Amino acid sequence: MALPKRRHSHSRTRKRRAHDALTAPNVVNCDECGEPKLPHRLCSGCGSYKGRTVIDLGDEDLD
Repeated sequence: MALPKRRHSHSRTRKRRAHDALTAPNVVNCDECGEPKLPHRLCSGCGSYKGRTVIDLGDEDLD
């Protein structure tokens, strides 16, 4: 197995790690209910997508 002959400098290591940063998810508000949701996804609060109701999320009792 190959081993490095010299250690990498701090600047070279940081250059390599420049693309490792995490980005926060892009969150938008639902047009119908105003609840935060991911874009291009069904709203979990009201069940709508692109202005129309896809899933009817009525009062469901889980008891």
